[in-house]
Amino acid sequence: MKKGLFISFLLITSVLSFSGVAHAQAELVPDKVELVKAQVLEIIKEEMKAVPGTDIQHSNQTIRVKILEGSEKDKELTVDNDYLNLKVGEVFYLRHQSNSLDGTDYHSVDEPYRLPQVFFLVGLFAVAVLIFGGIQGVRGIVSLAGSFLLIMYVLLPGILHGYSPLLVTIGVSSLIIVVGSYITHGFNKTTSSAVLGMVATVSFTGLLAYWSVYFTRLSGFGSEEVVYLNLNARGDIDVIGLLLGGIMIGLLGVLYDVAIGQAISVEELLRIAPHVPKTTIYQRAIRIGREHIGALVNTLAIAYVGASLPLLLLFSQSSTESIWVTMNREIFSTEIVRTMIGSIGLVLAVPITTMVSVWLLTRKTKKLADKSVVEKEKEALEHFEHHH
Repeated sequence: MKKGLFISFLLITSVLSFSGVAHAQAELVPDKVELVKAQVLEIIKEEMKAVPGTDIQHSNQTIRVKILEGSEKDKELTVDNDYLNLKVGEVFYLRHQSNSLDGTDYHSVDEPYRLPQVFFLVGLFAVAVLIFGGIQGVRGIVSLAGSFLLIMYVLLPGILHGYSPLLVTIGVSSLIIVVGSYITHGFNKTTSSAVLGMVATVSFTGLLAYWSVYFTRLSGFGSEEVVYLNLNARGDIDVIGLLLGGIMIGLLGVLYDVAIGQAISVEELLRIAPHVPKTTIYQRAIRIGREHIGALVNTLAIAYVGASLPLLLLFSQSSTESIWVTMNREIFSTEIVRTMIGSIGLVLAVPITTMVSVWLLTRKTKKLADKSVVEKEKEALEHFEHHH
C-alpha cells in the first residue's frame, strides 16, 4: 500500500514538474539586447590567437571601455574584443545582452561607429551636385529623397503587411518614375514621354521577371538575409515576390537614364529638323539609343558582378565543382536572371520610349518637307547603318 502511494506521489510530482517546465518554456522571454555607443579608454592586452579549428591567426584585444549612452551610461568595464582592432579614444557600438532568466550581462564589440564618415561623404556628394549641377542638381537631390521616402514608407511596409511584393514594387516604381521625373525635369511633353515609356517598360519587365523566376525554378532563398527575414516574419512574406521586387527596383536607376536620354534625343532632332517624317526621326533616335544600350548593359552586368565578387572568389577556390554546377546554384542563377531581366528591360526601353516620344512630340508643320531633303536623310541613315 505504502509502495503504491509512493509511486502515485512520484507520478503526480513528475506531471506537475513537466507542466511547470512546459509552462515556463511557453513563457520563455528572449534575451534583452541593447546597442550603445562606447569609447575605448585603454588597451589592456593585445595578442594573436588561432581561430579554433584552423591555423588562421587573428588579433585579440582586452580593452577597457566607457559606455556613452543607454541604461549603463558612464559605466566603465573590461571587454574581450576578437572582432576588430580598436584604438584608444575610438568610439564604437557595444552590444549589451542581458539573460532574461538569471540577469547575467554580456558585453561584446559590435560595429565601429562610422556614421560621421558616412555623413561626410553624403555631404560631399550634395556639395558636388549643387556646384556642378545647379538647380537641376537640387531637383535631382529632391527626387532622390522622394524615392527613398517612397521605398521606406510605402514599399517596405506594404511588403511587410503581406501585400504582393511584385504589385507593390511595380506601383511604387511607377510613383518613383512619375515623381522623380517631373521634379527633376519639370512638367512638359518630353518628361511625359519618358514617364510613359518607363512605366510601360517596368510593367512589361515585371511580367517577364515573373515568368522567368518560375521558369528557372528560383525559390527566392538565395541569401542568408532572406532566410532570416522569412523566419522573423513567420513565413508571411512572399519570398519569390520579394525577389521580383528587387529585380524591378534594381532596374529603375539605369532605366531612368535611358528613357530621359531617348526622349530628349527625339526632342532635339525635331527641333533641328521638324520637317523630317516621324519614321526618320524614330530611326535616328534609335541609332542614338543603340550606342546607349551597349554601354549601359555592360555597366549593369559589371555592377552585379562587383556586388557578388567575394562570392565568386569563394566558389572559384572550390576544386570539387565544375563551373556548370556553380552556375546552376540558386545564388548564382539568381544574379544571372537578375542581370538578364534588367538588360532586356534596358533594351526594350529604347524602342518603347522612342516610339512614345515621337508620337507625343511630333508636331504638324504647315510647310511640307521637300522630298529631296527627305531622300537625303534616308540615304544618309542607310549609309551610316551599312558602315556600322
